[in-house]
Amino acid sequence: MSDGDSQPILVPILGDQLSRDLASLRGRTKDDTVILMMEVRDEATYVKHHKQKITLIFSAMRHFAAELEDAGWTVDYVKLTDEDNSGSFTGEVARAIERHDPRAIHVVDAGEWRVQQAILEWPDKFACEIEVLDDDRFICPLSEFREWAEDRDHLTMEHFYRQMRRKTGLLMTQDGKPTGGDWNYDKQNRESPDDEMDPPERPTFEPDAITQECIELVEETFGDHFGSLEGFGWPVTSDQAEKAADAFFAERIEKFGPYQDAMVHGQDDLYHSMLSTSINLGLLDPLELCQRAQKAYEGGKAPLNSVEGFIRQIIGWREYVRGFYWYFMPDLESRNALNAQRGLPEFYWTGETDMRCLADCIRSTRENAHAHHIQRLMVLGNFALLAGINPREVQDWYLVVYADAYEWVELPNVSAMILYADGGKLATKPYAASGNYINKMSDYCKECRYSVSKKTGEDACPFNPLYWHFMDRHRDRLESNHRIGRIYSTWDRMDEAKRQDYLDSAEKLLDSLKPASQDWARNK
Repeated sequence: MSDGDSQPILVPILGDQLSRDLASLRGRTKDDTVILMMEVRDEATYVKHHKQKITLIFSAMRHFAAELEDAGWTVDYVKLTDEDNSGSFTGEVARAIERHDPRAIHVVDAGEWRVQQAILEWPDKFACEIEVLDDDRFICPLSEFREWAEDRDHLTMEHFYRQMRRKTGLLMTQDGKPTGGDWNYDKQNRESPDDEMDPPERPTFEPDAITQECIELVEETFGDHFGSLEGFGWPVTSDQAEKAADAFFAERIEKFGPYQDAMVHGQDDLYHSMLSTSINLGLLDPLELCQRAQKAYEGGKAPLNSVEGFIRQIIGWREYVRGFYWYFMPDLESRNALNAQRGLPEFYWTGETDMRCLADCIRSTRENAHAHHIQRLMVLGNFALLAGINPREVQDWYLVVYADAYEWVELPNVSAMILYADGGKLATKPYAASGNYINKMSDYCKECRYSVSKKTGEDACPFNPLYWHFMDRHRDRLESNHRIGRIYSTWDRMDEAKRQDYLDSAEKLLDSLKPASQDWARNK
């Protein structure tokens, strides 16, 4: 055993904690700290993540490790291909203890439930002191969210968001009022796509030697995973992420708000920031981005509705879903309030469907590991909700396919918002919509094989009969909902033959759905 004074502090840094200001590094000295970073098979395969997602995380980790070493830190970096790699975080910590004989381990809370449970077992497994630190990269500590959430029947995000605005002072006047007089400008952010739209291309970054090595590793090791690596260009360093942020604030934030819900065939980015992958990895500070957005408004470079919408997504929605996740786990992952049991259709993996909206969203997902929030919610998610797809299969799909998806952010969005599987704790109503919504917010319907104006029959937009089928089969639960209950008066005014035509058309479509021929999500 080494002398206690010479034993280092071991600091494991997980793949989504790539920040120099991490709590476990703050206050540490370089001469008595060993940083442990680990590529482990368990994390790459607990679901079969999109190839770009694995490449992004491994490359960002390797770049971050190199930055730390250049700054004088001692980094023990475990590659996936190392001969003795145990395949798990706990296994690699055990091996690192053998190598370094640390007097203590300092680690920041994991973002995902299953990883945190493993960390909480370390004191029983290892002889050295274990200190688990709060992840203070978030604005709202989990204890603060729990205090806010207790005794509330509905955890309305808008109420939480206003609390975060007051806490941060973002877009607040000196007398404690919201800038501009309103808290929320969402009604100004629902413009349909039009000919005036001319979004710039988002910056992409040519793979360097490190990234290219990761691309080759992923293609060789995880070749059966979903997605394409062709054209990989995500930011993998903080410098690249800052350049991506600079481009957003210089070129796209002005129109981000009005067109944030718009969808255009073949145009995958529009005016979106495309910064979520960098924020969730730790390459960008979310509060600093919000402060930059506020400065853009104050400097006359962006309208209030765009800036408020951007800030709301970060200090409102992002912080809210993180708190919601930890408040309701582990029960949240098994919730199925609508008793949805149908298997995920094959076309979610192949993109082979005549529904032009779905095909385009899946193409972007396969090629880019990305689709923007309305594509995820109101096209891909809306179909899964209306068709009654089993929540666990839908959750797995979203966790697999998106580069910014970690369970803490993916699960509340999918289970509670998209699928209403939590029974209404998060959303005050299901986000169910017919083809009219997609037609209004996109150009998808113009050249689709189906007609959005037709309500039933083989040529009708599938969303139309599925919408009424969904509403009919869940009437007992939804009719009393104050936001959508009046829809049933419209249903009741239809003659019986018309209602039956809707139901028959929907049943025929549902019977035609081909389930996935293999498990693309999990290794069996």
